[in-house]
Amino acid sequence: MKTIKIGSIGLGRLGYEHAKNIATRVPGAELAAICDVDAKRVAEVAAELGVPNTYTDVAEMCANPELDAIVVVSPSMYHAEHIKIALDAGKHVFCDKPLDTTVEKCLEAEKAVEAHPDKVFMLGFMRRFDDSYADAKRRIDNGDIGKVVLVRSYTQDPRATIEGTLKFAPHSGGQFLDMCVHDIDLIRWFTGSNVKKVWGLGGVFEFDLYRELNDADNAAATVQCENGAMGFMFTNRTHGAGCNVETEIIGTHGTLRIANVGAKNLLQIVDGNGAHEQYYPDFLSRWHEAYVNELAEFVSCIREGRKPEVTVYDGTAVSRTAYRCKESFETGEMLDME
Repeated sequence: MKTIKIGSIGLGRLGYEHAKNIATRVPGAELAAICDVDAKRVAEVAAELGVPNTYTDVAEMCANPELDAIVVVSPSMYHAEHIKIALDAGKHVFCDKPLDTTVEKCLEAEKAVEAHPDKVFMLGFMRRFDDSYADAKRRIDNGDIGKVVLVRSYTQDPRATIEGTLKFAPHSGGQFLDMCVHDIDLIRWFTGSNVKKVWGLGGVFEFDLYRELNDADNAAATVQCENGAMGFMFTNRTHGAGCNVETEIIGTHGTLRIANVGAKNLLQIVDGNGAHEQYYPDFLSRWHEAYVNELAEFVSCIREGRKPEVTVYDGTAVSRTAYRCKESFETGEMLDME
């Protein structure tokens, strides 16, 4: 079966992770090109991973006739633009979350995808490709816990990365869009329903920059879905022990819990500080296998001529919900989805 030649846009933390995975871990894929505005960084990564084609211009890379697909890991505000450039150039496209930083640009991405129905488009909601989350979804679909009543999701990044977080904050789209998109996607995925009502809460407890941005450094939201199921999400950037992601799905006949303690393995350490577990140091290590799995699914879809479960419309629905949560947070009111 044909090897899929991929060009990857963006070489930041996650962009480099994807590039490395494509080059070394994804079956049936070849990292044939990379692109970033930082020419020095491009040269470094190309030398490390043995990438033959290097670019600093997205359109130029997408025009390369040898490439079959493009992976978009550029800054979020450019996602819709880069999706359209790649699709118009005849490439299949994988785009990391979020779909873009405004609902209007998400709708532009929808139009670009709709204009190329012969191409595979996939959005990077990687938690769906984590083994534990995928198993939970299978059990829900099998009826093991009855009807889903509540999905509770916590997403906490470590304090150790706060310096980079603060630099990114003005361009992130806000806490609800940047961090809660995964939680919102899980709520929609596990309940099988769109969100109907949202109530966003939060505050600035430590970092005044978020107050200047009309945002929160600790945020939460309660939502109700169209089928009556409920969701609760909490997020912050200052977890002392490392990356912590917890999810609980409560059904009418049972409950599923994933990583209620964010330990990186089953090792328990007993020493002068008592008994404790070590957390994942950052989100890249927590979701490493999920990042590999989602790109493997993208490549498999191309090779097998099928469409992925995660669609452009999921991206728009999640972004729309995130912004409605932000509006609720800003107004202090519970809001219906428009």
